[in-house]
Amino acid sequence: MQRLLNFSPPELKISSQFNPDSDVVLFQGDCRELLATIPSGSMQLVVTSPPYNIGKPYERRLDLDDYLHQQAEVIHECVRTLTDRGSICWQVGNYVNDGEVVPLDIALYPIFKSLGLKLRNRIVWHFEHGLHCSRRLSGRHETILWFTKSDDYVFNLDAIRVPQKYPKKKYYKGPKVGQYSGHPLGKNPGDVWIIPNVKHNHVEKTCHPCQFPVELVERLVLSLTNEGDWILDPFIGVGSTAVAAVMHGRKAAGADIVAEYINIAQERVTLASEGKLKTRPMDKPVYTPPGNDGHRGELNGVHAEYGT
Repeated sequence: MQRLLNFSPPELKISSQFNPDSDVVLFQGDCRELLATIPSGSMQLVVTSPPYNIGKPYERRLDLDDYLHQQAEVIHECVRTLTDRGSICWQVGNYVNDGEVVPLDIALYPIFKSLGLKLRNRIVWHFEHGLHCSRRLSGRHETILWFTKSDDYVFNLDAIRVPQKYPKKKYYKGPKVGQYSGHPLGKNPGDVWIIPNVKHNHVEKTCHPCQFPVELVERLVLSLTNEGDWILDPFIGVGSTAVAAVMHGRKAAGADIVAEYINIAQERVTLASEGKLKTRPMDKPVYTPPGNDGHRGELNGVHAEYGT
């Protein structure tokens, strides 16, 4: 099943430079140039998946110290743009050098802490597909560090609740005996998110080698912002953050040095605003492939055809 949005908001205002009257800002160039034009205290959420410094063709490989210094520059400016009730979510994997693994979330944590931010969750993003390793266990998760600027921060839990595992479970004793014990809107999704990464057969796939799944960003957008808020992605790639923002009535600003990615991002957010962009539905169960017994794949016990 693919999601096709069925609404058509007023024509989207997309600009290439920061403009508070725009709906989406897509800047082609170094994100530090864009950040310099964004007013302090104007962004409710910063969410990004920065280049991982692992030598992919679209990245300039740096040593770890240079990489962390570069990230510190960007993080400092991102924090400046946050509102007092704002959040910053930094999604990273591992830096691998000659077979040695350095977890980037641990390496980056002191930078955020030095800026006075408070860590609220270390979210684990679990996925089933990735590189196959022969001399260590294959990596099947990355992390999202969620920091807030203050103790008074936006958090809309009800917007991201997921179905209860036992929705008909009831209290068996006490003053609430016989009543349903779970929250009527579902349960807290927890800090381990099982969301497929964007591979070749994913409905959202573009030419970007490390594309953000829209549903991952949606959870952050819905829980950490309100309608009309600004969301910033300094490494916006092909625009998944902007897509999630537009889908839920928020505004987005982002940058990428690759012109092709910015062009794709503009096309995607335009389609999203017109209700024509296909995305994987948020909280769709993960597909279970057929077993050796010849049975067809299942989604949490329900028959389903393959497709993301």
